[in-house]
Amino acid sequence: MARRRRRKGESHTGTVIATVLVFAMSGILITGYAYLKVRAADNVVLDKTTLCPVDGPVSATAVLLDTTDPISRTTFLDLENEFEKQMSAVQVGGLLEIYGLTEEPGELIAIFSGCNPGDGSTVDELTSNPRIAQERWEEGYRKPLDGILVDINPDAPARRSPIMAAVQKIKLTLFDSARARDIPKRLVIASDMIEHTNLYSQYRSGVGYESYKESDARQAFRTSLDDVMVTFLNFQRQGAKFDAREHGEFWAEWVADHSGQYERWIRLEGVN
Repeated sequence: MARRRRRKGESHTGTVIATVLVFAMSGILITGYAYLKVRAADNVVLDKTTLCPVDGPVSATAVLLDTTDPISRTTFLDLENEFEKQMSAVQVGGLLEIYGLTEEPGELIAIFSGCNPGDGSTVDELTSNPRIAQERWEEGYRKPLDGILVDINPDAPARRSPIMAAVQKIKLTLFDSARARDIPKRLVIASDMIEHTNLYSQYRSGVGYESYKESDARQAFRTSLDDVMVTFLNFQRQGAKFDAREHGEFWAEWVADHSGQYERWIRLEGVN
């Protein structure tokens, strides 16, 4: 029996279908490659030392820890809780700098400086490795912050507590720097907030704002806090000669007087 010859038309149709399939598969592959390339391009390149985006941080948070006077165990525990909240509020790509207050006006202890690189849950699994991202976050950001508060509690009080000079120094060295000039800025101050220097002392003058305005400290420590959000974590001091509410109002007025944005005044538990 003679073999049936394949018609020319059938052969042509098969070739067309195969060609269409090849082009379709090529299109899918090209589209998928382009999609992954775009996704990969969205991955932020980080500086290996600071873990900040190489193009600069997306926000700047400065924390000033008062290391001039001891605090009670109760206040310390509450400070740990609030400190954790403040650190968790730093967005991915945000810069965090932590300073310790000293008795010398404008002299700060640099405790920590780095960016939140984001943990494993913040990366794209298609273009990044969540395990590596988690390890980088833990080793470069989370662990260095653990235990920081343990080292800030002095054994004896200092002679001065120059909080205003410290804020001025942070503003000039961090908030006015090129890396932080055009990004959101926050300042968190953990302290009893009792300003005490040769130029102005709330121990001597109380917390009336007029007394501060008439002092030399207003000009010496004058600084602009434009667009800076300010939060206070307040330690309560035993035997203070002024009302705690009035004390908070003083600093709210001080922030507004320096063009800042008053955010919160949080009274920590315990008496010191």
